[in-house]
Amino acid sequence: MAALGPKSRLRVIWGDAIFPMLQGKSVLDFGCGEGSEAIEMAQCGADYVIGLDIREEVLATARQRAKAAGVEQRCEFTTKASRLVDMVISIDAFEHFEDPEGILRLMEGLLKPEGEVVINFGPTWYHPLGGHLFSIFPWAHLLFSEKALIRWRADFRSDGATRFSEISGGLNQITIKRFEQIVGRSAFEFRSLELVPIRRLRPVHCALTREFTTAVVRCTLVKRKQAQG
Repeated sequence: MAALGPKSRLRVIWGDAIFPMLQGKSVLDFGCGEGSEAIEMAQCGADYVIGLDIREEVLATARQRAKAAGVEQRCEFTTKASRLVDMVISIDAFEHFEDPEGILRLMEGLLKPEGEVVINFGPTWYHPLGGHLFSIFPWAHLLFSEKALIRWRADFRSDGATRFSEISGGLNQITIKRFEQIVGRSAFEFRSLELVPIRRLRPVHCALTREFTTAVVRCTLVKRKQAQG
């Protein structure tokens, strides 16, 4: 495995445990952007990595980066994927997907029967900064209406967006409860689910406060046995 610097994003998110999971695997980086994590996976022992994104301009950059890193033979960057993989990884994306249920169906179709989906995302909607750009102070997106915040944003962004879902990247206002419900209706089940608390709110983080005190959702999904049958 290639030596990684202290800023390895995969290590920051999952720790060293992620690297044995990648060894010899075919991996789909769902929403790969400019390919940093896909390239890192290839460098860390993944057999083959597919970077999937809808933006051709970022894929072009990813291909250049893979070539510079010497892993272009084991990294593919595309807007459409059809090859079945051992693992699907999604990093910081589920709060942006317009149709998260549809995304899980797509992931299911690209995953081998015994494969797994590894997801990291946040902040969720009730996080103090869950409104992303709209969180001009903690929980501002909950205190002001969508219409008011969009009107405020229009003072410096002229893209014509009229809803949170229409801004660049989109915001689907997903909560932890809604994410669990979406998974529950899918062909997947949780192998693991970790709700990482906001550091300063750790003492009050519990089942009752989780929507407001969780920083990041991390989970591993596997196909239900009946879905495989």
